[in-house]
Amino acid sequence: MKNVFLFLFTGLFSLSLSAQIQTPAPSPSATVEQQVGLSNVTLKYSRPGMKGREIFGGLVPYGQMWRTGANSNTTISFDTKVSIDGKELPKGTYAIYTIPQQDKWEVIFYKDSNNWGLPQNWDESKVALKTTARVQEMPMDMETFTILIDELKNDSAALNFIWENTVATLDFQVPTDEMAMSSIQKIMNGPSAGDYFAAATYYHDEKKDLQQAYTWIKKAVEMGDPNAYWVLRRKALIEADLGKKAEAIETAKKSMAAAEKAGNQDYVKMNKESLKEWGGK
Repeated sequence: MKNVFLFLFTGLFSLSLSAQIQTPAPSPSATVEQQVGLSNVTLKYSRPGMKGREIFGGLVPYGQMWRTGANSNTTISFDTKVSIDGKELPKGTYAIYTIPQQDKWEVIFYKDSNNWGLPQNWDESKVALKTTARVQEMPMDMETFTILIDELKNDSAALNFIWENTVATLDFQVPTDEMAMSSIQKIMNGPSAGDYFAAATYYHDEKKDLQQAYTWIKKAVEMGDPNAYWVLRRKALIEADLGKKAEAIETAKKSMAAAEKAGNQDYVKMNKESLKEWGGK
């Protein structure tokens, strides 16, 4: 029996020791976050080292698709649309695959970013964009695979893939002017219907100045979609809380009709219950 307990104790002790052992990853992970103009770009990738190996034309064969790093997918996320080589890439997260050549690289943005390395079954319909990066030879070697977001301008930047004595550069453009002009026009034109609705909703929910909330919700109705049943619903609730029962009943009926037209039975039910409570039909 003692031998059994000794065996079990020794085994548990060994497992405990192995669970505490930590070693460095052969290809450490990295995250790069960069604002370009008004757009945010995030890169996540693993960084293998040369370790005395020939990289391009050796470890990474020319003319074959490469995962562009190590381990799981190298991914890039854009929080706005971007433009590459005159083609639009919608905002989102993409795996980056490349096909290196001596004089250029083909760069592929792939919609499925959850693979470990290359996809087992390549799906051409998941290719969001294909383009070509220009290649330059560097006068010295870069030991560790590196991706930089560089050459920053208000409306553009460059992805630089660097390893061994090679740098492949891909330019991309961001919609800074479009976003800035939209922001300027919105502010200079004053609050939108949605802004008035949000302000009125907050004042109503927090039981602040109901008269101010009423002023704002009326502006939201005047400026917005006449069939916005959720806005009409909020107006009816504010009117009821202000003691304007006749107005609340009329507004609730409009909200209910618009909700019925839109097929939103939740709002239809809520308005029916309110009409019953307020003495409406």
